[in-house]
Amino acid sequence: MKSEIDLIKKIEAYLYQEMSADEVIAFEQERKANADLDHQVIAHLDFLKTLKSFGETKKLKTLMNEIHEELDITALTSELVKKPALIISLWTKHKKNLAVAASVAIVVTMITLLSTGQFKQDKGNPTYSALKRDMENIKRSQNALIRNINNQKQDVASPSQFGGTGFAISSNGYLVTNYHVVEGADSVYVQNTKGKSFKVETIYIDPATDIAVLQITDAKFENLAPLPYTFKRKNSDLGEDVYTFGFPKDDVVYGEGYLSSATGFGGDSIAYQVSIPVNPGNSGGPLMDTRGNVIGIVSGKQNLTDGAAFAIKSSNLLKAIESIPQDSLKNKISINKKNTLAGLSRTQRIKKMQEFIFVVKVYNN
Repeated sequence: MKSEIDLIKKIEAYLYQEMSADEVIAFEQERKANADLDHQVIAHLDFLKTLKSFGETKKLKTLMNEIHEELDITALTSELVKKPALIISLWTKHKKNLAVAASVAIVVTMITLLSTGQFKQDKGNPTYSALKRDMENIKRSQNALIRNINNQKQDVASPSQFGGTGFAISSNGYLVTNYHVVEGADSVYVQNTKGKSFKVETIYIDPATDIAVLQITDAKFENLAPLPYTFKRKNSDLGEDVYTFGFPKDDVVYGEGYLSSATGFGGDSIAYQVSIPVNPGNSGGPLMDTRGNVIGIVSGKQNLTDGAAFAIKSSNLLKAIESIPQDSLKNKISINKKNTLAGLSRTQRIKKMQEFIFVVKVYNN
């Protein structure tokens, strides 16, 4: 118990800027090295903000009640009916008080929304969009036809209902995408950038982190070349240049931007916010840094803010992979530790990455 209290005191000393410069540097280094500590700092900051907001709200409510007590509604109504011109003078006299009352209403509304979970990341929230692509009404090109796994020739299949993006986590047919892309699917296929399609099975899901691991089960699939990228375990820094690949249309689309927040939608600590253009179909795409590391999985965007996209941190992907019982897999998932993208130009990185990016197609009966 004492150690917890000491930790809270230390966090508050940091947040209230009561540490020396050397102590601040040491504490920030400790935050970078310890994800649990970083989450505690963020959570405690949110707690202090809530307390502050509560105190300010209570003060404003008291002030508003005092204003209401000073106003004689009956007399004002009588005066306004007889002398409409008094509206102008009353507005001039009471506009500050009315502004306070309006502020109280706004603050109370915001606190209510936060306390009831209205700002959480979910499909029903109008300010957040999961980037699953509705493909039912899209005209499919010849490259979008699914190959029948029991036939060597290419057969015409009905268009998939939903689509997203996936990328390889190993050379032997294991991929990752968002859980919301494959949720409720009767069957799932993936298609590479050369137009070849393969049947896959969902072998692991984690709805809490919106991650789904897929395995290509198609007999026609041949192992990929060694992955050119690695997976970052530690958090990335604000302002880092990032890029992603996705399928908002039938061919792969490249986008780039920068990491704009260490937390995701509504302060979600399992995700980043990035300033990068994304659209429906980008869900499940890799978020890469310029050193060739996967740092996240693109998952959604904020509707009311231009360029505000979100990506699940790669550390959650690694935890998901580690949670899969290896003896339940037909082939072992070996995480690549050799990076061959670092130092390449943008166009070279794009060419080298495309073999490992897939369209994910979801079918429902």
